[in-house]
Amino acid sequence: MLPVLITIDTEYSAGLYARGSGRDRLRNFDVAIACRGKNGEETGIHYQMDVFDRHGIRAVFFVDPMPALVWGQDAVDQVVKPIMERGHEVQLHLHTEWLAFAENNPLGDRTGRNMQDFTREEQRILLDYGAEKLVAAGAPFPLAFRAGNYGANDDTLLALADCGIVYDSSFPAGLVGGDCAVGLPPGNCMPVSRGPVAELPIAAIEAVGGGYRHGQITALSAWEMQAAVRHAALGGWPAFVLVSHSFELFNRVRGVANVVVRRRFERFCTWLGACGIARGTGFAALDLDPCNGPEAGKAAKLLPHNALRTMHRMAEQLVSKGLYG
Repeated sequence: MLPVLITIDTEYSAGLYARGSGRDRLRNFDVAIACRGKNGEETGIHYQMDVFDRHGIRAVFFVDPMPALVWGQDAVDQVVKPIMERGHEVQLHLHTEWLAFAENNPLGDRTGRNMQDFTREEQRILLDYGAEKLVAAGAPFPLAFRAGNYGANDDTLLALADCGIVYDSSFPAGLVGGDCAVGLPPGNCMPVSRGPVAELPIAAIEAVGGGYRHGQITALSAWEMQAAVRHAALGGWPAFVLVSHSFELFNRVRGVANVVVRRRFERFCTWLGACGIARGTGFAALDLDPCNGPEAGKAAKLLPHNALRTMHRMAEQLVSKGLYG
């Protein structure tokens, strides 16, 4: 069956910290990771794991350990330990924005928004720091990495190789003009060997006018995600990667669940757990033979644009924005 990696970028909010409302660690945890609403309901990682477990899905949590620079190891432990106890996978995520708030910056006075703002050696230092914090929290040494804001470049892949991390999943095949500077063409969803590191891009589908739509739970309807997985399974894709976030089902301003996106997430997980053509899994279970060179992904045809599915999603998005902003 097609391996489907539902990847959750799991991160405290550097933005809330910078604005002052998230300086308290437990408050930041509540609104960015647990996502506790005003009525006590949660839609963050604990709720997400409940849904995954209900449907026999093993998910991947890309955990950002950089807040340890501000709050210490406890900030990482509180995130990693429950994920490990539930049998899901922890991999490495880094938001370098936290360097600006650190009293003991491992790079001295160097700061930057993205990994690509740093040299290969500086990136290696940050990766070593992050991996060390995950391991100290009880996770295995990471197999995979995703840069915060997708802001990696080709030096990031070299730095990953220096550290012994074998997968990168920072390239969003459906986003054009963003922060990612990994040298792959838009729309490339196939695993590609970049030296000793395999780039496993985030999936995409075709959009109206010849563009792309990003494989994110807030960007695709459950219908589109199901159709894309079917398409990938029939096309013999080696893996299919979706992205979400710890806070993605939650309106942090109003402190309530986004019911539209939550229902979308639940519907897709229900379908994936029962579809019989794909399985939710992690990087540790992959057996990939990545192609060489940046042209490799062109062999994979993306799910073609479908006007009815697009109109259905746009109506959903309109309701979501109207109710939750």
